[in-house]
Amino acid sequence: MNIEQSISSISRQSLHVELVERLRDLIVDGTLAAGEKIPERELCERFGVSRTPMREALKVLAADGLVSLAPNRGAWVSKITVTELEEVFPIMGALEGLSGEMACLHISDQQIADIRKIHHEMVAHFKAGELNEYFSANQAIHEAILEAANNPTLRTMYRTLAARIRRARYLANMTDERWAEAMDEHEQILQALEGREGEKLAMILREHLKNKFDTVRQWLVDEEAES
Repeated sequence: MNIEQSISSISRQSLHVELVERLRDLIVDGTLAAGEKIPERELCERFGVSRTPMREALKVLAADGLVSLAPNRGAWVSKITVTELEEVFPIMGALEGLSGEMACLHISDQQIADIRKIHHEMVAHFKAGELNEYFSANQAIHEAILEAANNPTLRTMYRTLAARIRRARYLANMTDERWAEAMDEHEQILQALEGREGEKLAMILREHLKNKFDTVRQWLVDEEAES
């Protein structure tokens, strides 16, 4: 694991929240790989924190399903399984659909303009073949729709599961064909949002997530067959 270049010390303000987010990002982007023992001492040194807040942060991530804790043995990054994804994706699909419906009720013209701008940036990344940048813009769009829904409870539930979905997406190989299909789906998402068509947007978002699940599930099946 090479984390030295990307990690800096954390300020004391909002220490717990930021530490959880930093660790979550390392797990989601694969810096801390599935099945890998988490180097608590090294991370404490890099982040400039003591073992106590580190262990508290790991407990939060364990509750989110990203980390496995073993008494007196430390913590490991949880492995992704087909069973887990089959449990999580339908729930996430329902939350995605609900966020879309509620967003269409509350979204402002400025919020639509902001999402449109991110969408065009995502298109540029797609055309340039910049997958990581595409993923970042993609995530920003879904987050913006969630914010437009203006429902804190929905936001909390969504973000808890979203990290598990994002981790699987980062790991799974996406074919050029599927990438093009995903872009087409995002064009439909933008059109429905601009028209404030809540039911239509909900349907598109659920289908979009289902297609993402199919891609990740196939990747996992192939990985298990090779191991």
